[in-house]
Amino acid sequence: MSKIVRATREHLGPIARLMATAPLLRRYRVTARGARANLAEALRERDTVLVALDGNAVVGLAWLIQTRALDRAAYLRLLLVAESHQSRGVGAALLARGEREARASGCRHVVMLVTKTNRRARSFYERHGYVHIGDLPGFVRAGIAESLYLKSWRA
Repeated sequence: MSKIVRATREHLGPIARLMATAPLLRRYRVTARGARANLAEALRERDTVLVALDGNAVVGLAWLIQTRALDRAAYLRLLLVAESHQSRGVGAALLARGEREARASGCRHVVMLVTKTNRRARSFYERHGYVHIGDLPGFVRAGIAESLYLKSWRA
């Protein structure tokens, strides 16, 4: 099982490379340089950025942004696991840790967008208690439809 820790500046390069090589993120034109800049900003803004480590290698990432919007929701910006480590519980462990941290900081919900055609991810989130709210065609990038998901702890 991978070890999950809070990301530090030393993790930025390996996380950015993981993001830039992910097939799904290539559809969104994510580059290592752009990912590194966005992650550096996330650390400065104190977003919750968690990494899964196999030894010293970064094999997964969960990135949540806590907000007062939408009745104190945390936005799960990204949950990503290296293809070599998928179906081993890494994603579930990252998601559970991210949810715990969001809840502990006062968030009442987690919201996220999932690429509508990514059936595997949609099924994963539904198994973990997320509800499909609706679809947003072209919201993030023209030609790609997103599905909005929500998990709440309080009514």
